[in-house]
Amino acid sequence: MRVMVMVKATKESEAGIMPTTELLEAMGKYNEELVNAGIMMAGEGLHPSVKGKRVAFDGPGRTVIDGPFAETRELVAGFWLWEVKDMAEAVEWVRRCPNPMLGPSEIEIRQVFEAADFGDALTPELAEQEERLREKTAGR
Repeated sequence: MRVMVMVKATKESEAGIMPTTELLEAMGKYNEELVNAGIMMAGEGLHPSVKGKRVAFDGPGRTVIDGPFAETRELVAGFWLWEVKDMAEAVEWVRRCPNPMLGPSEIEIRQVFEAADFGDALTPELAEQEERLREKTAGR
């Protein structure tokens, strides 16, 4: 199963405070362990929300909202995409993670939808289209 592992933002990360060299080294070592174990598919840190945009949808209307965004603890400061056997394995890997922030922090794990999760709504044609898109983006 695939999971997205999200590092939640903190006041410090939203203020643009960069990690220490020691934290970068620890996270680099941890990421190397994930890659060597065949777990990590992708992973990146994100700039603070002040540099972000949101697009709000209401029927045909679209509204662009400039950051920063409220509720810092609900924002994502970074992420990984992992392939694991189950949620328990994902939790075990997160428990081994160095604290990704300078102070208290949280990491959220969410399962990624697979084609089978959509049942009959995913027609064979849509499944083929999805597979073609995954193949095209796999090497990026």
